[in-house]
Amino acid sequence: MGEFILARGNGRHIPQEDKIFGISNRAKAAIAEKGYDKVVNGTIGALLDNDGNLVVLESVDKVFKELAPTDYAEYAPIGGIKPFREYVQKAAFGNRAPKGFKEAVATPGGTGSLRNTVANYSDVGDQILTSDWHWAPYNTIAGEIGRSVATFELFTEDGKFNIASFRAKSSELLAKQESLVIILNTPAHNPTGYSLTVEDWENVIEALCEEAECGKTISLLIDVAYIDFAGDEDEYRRFLPLLERLPENVISIVAYSLSKTFTLYGTRCGAMICVAKTQEIADEFRRVCEYSSRGSWSNTARIAQVILSKIYSDPELLRLVDEERAKYRNMLLARGKAFSEAAKECGLEIVPYDAGFFISVPCDDPDKYSKILEAEDVFLVPLAKGLRISVASVSEDKCRTLPAIIKHAMEK
Repeated sequence: MGEFILARGNGRHIPQEDKIFGISNRAKAAIAEKGYDKVVNGTIGALLDNDGNLVVLESVDKVFKELAPTDYAEYAPIGGIKPFREYVQKAAFGNRAPKGFKEAVATPGGTGSLRNTVANYSDVGDQILTSDWHWAPYNTIAGEIGRSVATFELFTEDGKFNIASFRAKSSELLAKQESLVIILNTPAHNPTGYSLTVEDWENVIEALCEEAECGKTISLLIDVAYIDFAGDEDEYRRFLPLLERLPENVISIVAYSLSKTFTLYGTRCGAMICVAKTQEIADEFRRVCEYSSRGSWSNTARIAQVILSKIYSDPELLRLVDEERAKYRNMLLARGKAFSEAAKECGLEIVPYDAGFFISVPCDDPDKYSKILEAEDVFLVPLAKGLRISVASVSEDKCRTLPAIIKHAMEK
């Protein structure tokens, strides 16, 4: 008897459990049995304090607790409440908003932005282009609606952004498809922590302008889920005005999430924001993405939309939120620095890291090393090309000792 009895496989490979959540659940069980100090849970994509508790911004929580029932109980419009659609653009772009025609559609987290982009800007059977180091659910999102993922090499041998591989793979896919969706996760890339530089972006924009001469449709989705934990908010948005240079047949879509920036993971709220060359293209974006939303999750939870709108309509409240977030961002950056320094000291190779929630260690058999480390109560996520470590969920002290533990496991 096959894997499916009543449900239809439809060409998908559906595992018994999600790999990341499965490992995370085993880590939590080990912590419950042996204590937090005895276990390293490097699987969680959420910011924890040094005692393993979820960080929730008090300034945001205060807004949450002062909401009226209608602020969270009433349905939101499919595309999001009007103040949210305006303020989320300010949250995403800051002082670096590109010129052009912009529209925002509310989504359930950044994942909803990805799903709607793939559904509306590619054809069934298309390959979606992203880097070889990437967040594994990109494959699930594409596969669930009849697409697949193709990759370019993210890094050159000397650890720089591989623009030559990006160009070659983009050209290859456009030669055989009528449209191309490209996903770039930056800054503070998941799973490596790499951020494209402004020079990298100059090269990407130049490449897309050249590829667009074929007349086909290109959609550039920029997954900025971690943008406000990468470093100075304005500095890490310097690349955004470069999007203005793209021609009419290239649409830019920014996938913004409230999960990390406002510690509102459980509210599942984000937005997809387009930067288009004409109002007609922007209107089309909003229409087709709202249609897709209606046919999948219908509308997004209202509560986080109201919270963000209240924060951005009150300058003093916004200042408090920004200041509190900066404190935790500095904590995260210190952890990343501690891990990187310790890795260098013990000779553990890591993928080029800049900032963010994750650091990756390249290796040939990630599943094997993950199991070896798990036996030592160190829980890390095996990827296709290495191990992912969440410095967001590991204290600075553990970040200093963890590289040597990983290095020892790999030498066994």
